[in-house]
Amino acid sequence: MAQKIVPNLWFNRDADEAGGFYSEVLPRTSARVSARYPDDVPDWQSEFAGDTLVLDLDVDGYQIALINAGDEFRPNPSISFMLNFDPLAFDDDADAARRALDETWKGLSSEGRVLMDLGEYPFSRRYGWVEDRFGVSWQLILTDPEGGPRPFVIPQVMFSGPVQGKAQEAAEFYVSLFEEASLGFIAEYPEPTGPAAAGDVMFGEFQLAGQPFAMMDSAVAQDFAFDCGVSLEVRCADQTEIDRLWEALSAVPEAEQCGWLADRYGVSWQIVPENMGELMERPGAYDTMMKQKKIVIADY
Repeated sequence: MAQKIVPNLWFNRDADEAGGFYSEVLPRTSARVSARYPDDVPDWQSEFAGDTLVLDLDVDGYQIALINAGDEFRPNPSISFMLNFDPLAFDDDADAARRALDETWKGLSSEGRVLMDLGEYPFSRRYGWVEDRFGVSWQLILTDPEGGPRPFVIPQVMFSGPVQGKAQEAAEFYVSLFEEASLGFIAEYPEPTGPAAAGDVMFGEFQLAGQPFAMMDSAVAQDFAFDCGVSLEVRCADQTEIDRLWEALSAVPEAEQCGWLADRYGVSWQIVPENMGELMERPGAYDTMMKQKKIVIADY
């Protein structure tokens, strides 16, 4: 089944470099250019004419899109990516899974910033959280095979600052909007921890469109918030679905542009038709998109 929700990462003119980097350091990963800027872009985008616009990253079958743009945004740890190194995926060899984790950590941490040291924790024999050289955050974990198989990549959404304590509320809201959606396991903070209150989400799971996500309320005061550095692109079947999700999610009118919106929690979404690539090949499509807020398929 095609992946309906595709995380998009914003890069400052170096998406091609990032694609090569991830293809080297992430297991079973490849990258390809899926869209380019047209030659006749607006004057303010003239430096990008003909260059890569979107690069598709395939990480063990999980799709992530890299957007090649300017310095307006940068990914931050509010949305990170958990990489589950499951011994079952390494012929039931925990040592092989650990070696693969350590090698991936070495690559991602080079010129990056360690957020939680790689080591043993109560919840895992091997875990670390790192922000790579491009600002993208990854949580590497050696999973317990007795817990059942887990996909290699799971996005985690962290709530802090003005939306501290809103993780479960947000997950319930998102679950109400998608098919094949459900709330899963939730572990609560047993006592106040930093800005997190007792009962806030220490770790939780939910599914949207059959895809796993994780959530948490931050236990540390953060100096960042959700923005367009990491957005969630939803590939819709038709205009009816676009209209429904747009109406339900959009909460910041000034953030509406080219199919992008920000929801009531600040999370950025792109609500687009599943055949957006085909539409963008039509004459004048790029100019049409740049003038739109919500995508209207009939305008192409």
